[in-house]
Amino acid sequence: MQRSSGPSCPGWLMTAVAPWGENAEDAFDQGLVELGLGDSRIIQAQGAMLPLGFGATPPRSLPMGSLVECHLATAYAWNGSSASAGVAWASCVTPEGDECTIVATITTALDYEETTILLRRNLQRRLASRDLEVVEFDVAVDEVTAGQDHHGVAIAALILPDSLSLGAKTRTGPIRGALTRRAEEPKKRVDTKAPAAPARRPGQPQNKHDFTL
Repeated sequence: MQRSSGPSCPGWLMTAVAPWGENAEDAFDQGLVELGLGDSRIIQAQGAMLPLGFGATPPRSLPMGSLVECHLATAYAWNGSSASAGVAWASCVTPEGDECTIVATITTALDYEETTILLRRNLQRRLASRDLEVVEFDVAVDEVTAGQDHHGVAIAALILPDSLSLGAKTRTGPIRGALTRRAEEPKKRVDTKAPAAPARRPGQPQNKHDFTL
């Protein structure tokens, strides 16, 4: 019996907290180690759309020096304060029947429950603005309370270990006209100049008109 090949763009959600950082950078680095990204080179992705072919898979160990695309949410705390970070993805269908997946992130100074609610709202807004119908979704949120006189960090990540290696094999979908601005020819600029004042010859009487407002 043959095993299924799995999604062309696998990925997984992970969270980590580090409450005892000497500084913010130290806390962040500790968080990366907890996420399993301590030996990886990270490309932080922006935007809501994930590569076509994304599918959720169990986490796996990454080789040292690997280049990994991540959607990160990073929330910092200090000296007993708390912060939360979250990431969510949703598999969707467009009105035309095309499948895609979007991602949303959030960082707050609120607790786990309130941050989860706000993250779901962010995800819903991204669905609504793109006229997408959700098929399934998943959410990951974590909360950190920094130690006394220390820096803390909460990191939530959607890790896409193979997306950058797809290269030219990365699939793209149709152009959705309502969501894509068409390139237009730049409008020609028309420069206008104020009329020059009439020249006056020596000895010519001055104009008596008053143009003051």
